[in-house]
Amino acid sequence: MENKIHTPNNFQEHPSQKSPFLSNIPAYKHQISYKKKEKWKIDAQIHNPIRHFVWFSKQPRLLLFLQLLQLTPLLLFHEASSQVWDGVIITEADFQGLQAFKRELVDPKGFLRSWNDSGYGACSGGWAGIKCAQGQVIVIQLPWKGLEGRITEKIGQLQALRKLSLHDNVIGGSIPTSLGYLPNLRGLQLFNNQLKGSIPASLGLCPMLQTLDLSNNSLSGIISPSLANSTRLYWLNLSFNSLSGPIPGSLARSRTLNFLALQYNNLSGSIPDSWGASDQKTRYQLQSLALDHNLLSGSLPSSLGSLGELRELSVSNNRFNGTIPDELGRLSRLRTLDLSHNLINGSFPSSLSNLSFLVTLNMENNHLDGHIPEDVGNLHNLSVLNLKRNGIGGPIPASMGNISTLRQLDLSYNNFSGEIPDSLDGLPNLSLLNVSYNNLSGPVPVRLSQKFNTSSFMGNLQLCGYSSLTPCPSPAPSPEVSPERKPKGHRKLSTKDIILIAAGALLVVLLILCCILLCCLIRKRAASRAKDGTPAARAEKAGPSAAAEIESGGEAGGKLVHFDGPMVFTADDLLCATAEIMGKSTYGTVYKATLEDGNQVAVKRLREKITKGQKEFEAEVNVLGKIRHPESVGLESLLLGT
Repeated sequence: MENKIHTPNNFQEHPSQKSPFLSNIPAYKHQISYKKKEKWKIDAQIHNPIRHFVWFSKQPRLLLFLQLLQLTPLLLFHEASSQVWDGVIITEADFQGLQAFKRELVDPKGFLRSWNDSGYGACSGGWAGIKCAQGQVIVIQLPWKGLEGRITEKIGQLQALRKLSLHDNVIGGSIPTSLGYLPNLRGLQLFNNQLKGSIPASLGLCPMLQTLDLSNNSLSGIISPSLANSTRLYWLNLSFNSLSGPIPGSLARSRTLNFLALQYNNLSGSIPDSWGASDQKTRYQLQSLALDHNLLSGSLPSSLGSLGELRELSVSNNRFNGTIPDELGRLSRLRTLDLSHNLINGSFPSSLSNLSFLVTLNMENNHLDGHIPEDVGNLHNLSVLNLKRNGIGGPIPASMGNISTLRQLDLSYNNFSGEIPDSLDGLPNLSLLNVSYNNLSGPVPVRLSQKFNTSSFMGNLQLCGYSSLTPCPSPAPSPEVSPERKPKGHRKLSTKDIILIAAGALLVVLLILCCILLCCLIRKRAASRAKDGTPAARAEKAGPSAAAEIESGGEAGGKLVHFDGPMVFTADDLLCATAEIMGKSTYGTVYKATLEDGNQVAVKRLREKITKGQKEFEAEVNVLGKIRHPESVGLESLLLGT
């Protein structure tokens, strides 16, 4: 009985103390199966025999003694099982800290329902997301639980806490300063929440801190230089926040940082030029440096070339200027280099051709000029090369055809000249090619023109063969004209140009024909001044016999002789005139003819074989035609017919 009384007292003093009863039964420690242990754990949660004993130790001693007499077998049994797995009973300080932590959170999905008010089961797997060691909480891991509210400052009571993982929740408020006073804290993962305020400088006081991820929140303020005081910190991710101010130089001098992500903030100023510091014996471990999408300016520091382990460097979408340091060519392990969307000038450094492990090189939208060196073909692992929107000129290096791993090549909006190298036609993995809006000329390699659409080549006036509208000219049999004597501005006409030229020529021909027809019409009607009516209408007024005589006379042809009269008309005008018979005689018939211009004449048609010889007749008529007298009608003309 004496042992039964002291056993629970010993158990109450510290959960890790051994029971004197179990010390005499060593087989309990090694022969109890896992299924039996689980069964004891369930029974203990159902009956909960120790709860009153542990937390309500201020009961009267007599009542306590009676309870102990009844529960001694269960206590012995539970203590035997507690010696097999770690941490059955949580310390009072940690229990209070967890209770305060729970009270400050909002748990709409009920994940913290298992956190009871007694503390029983907290360190034996009964509480969701809690892990303990010797009754002290070492891990709080509750990601993706939809938790809201804020993190309490009383979390600093968990002095044994090693890891706090609350990422991907909706937790707001500020980061507790008390986290910086946890001596064993190794990992703090609060990314993808709604945290506000500044980053506590006290986090730099955690001597064991290794990973700090506060990305994708609404944090503001500056980055405290004291964060680099954690000598074991190798992962620091503060991206996608609203942090401002400069980048602390202490981070650049850190020898333990392996991953540094500060992208998508409002950081300003220049990049510290103290990467690698002055200690040449120390090999700095930084492998990833992301500073893109900030307000950083100045030139790229040459000390970046001291980071021999660097795999990724991204400084895009900033305001950097100046030239690209040649020292970047010393980053032999570099796989990604992104300098796009800055104000960087100068030429393409030939030292970058030494980066044999480089996979992605992006220099889009800068002010680069010069030309690409032929050594670029040494980048045998390059997959993406983007030089879009610069001022790079010269020919496209044929050595690019040696980069068999190349998948994307964008050289658009530059000043490249010459022909597209045939070597690019043999790149087996090329899935994106854009050389548009340059000064390229000549034919596009056949396989490239078949594989890529016209948008990849447009904007090059002297480039041909990449579509049906841009055929290349047939080779001329004459000797080639030297480039110096080649006429400038000459280019092959497209189908559209040919159609326009043909249409213009046809229009000119039609205009000429119209002019000719108009001239003929004007010439035919030169003497006609008709104001109304038509010959057909006038013909209807005349008799049928007269019209027949005029017609027969017109078909016979002949010779029209004019005298000195004031009237001018043609034989056709006379034959087309309307006629009326005025009289007949032995010599012929006299007609009254009205011409198209309204003038009236008397026409006498002589009968055949009445006149003298033709010559004599013409001579006499010519004399009569010259006679003009006021009392006589003048002779106007003579029409001789066969």
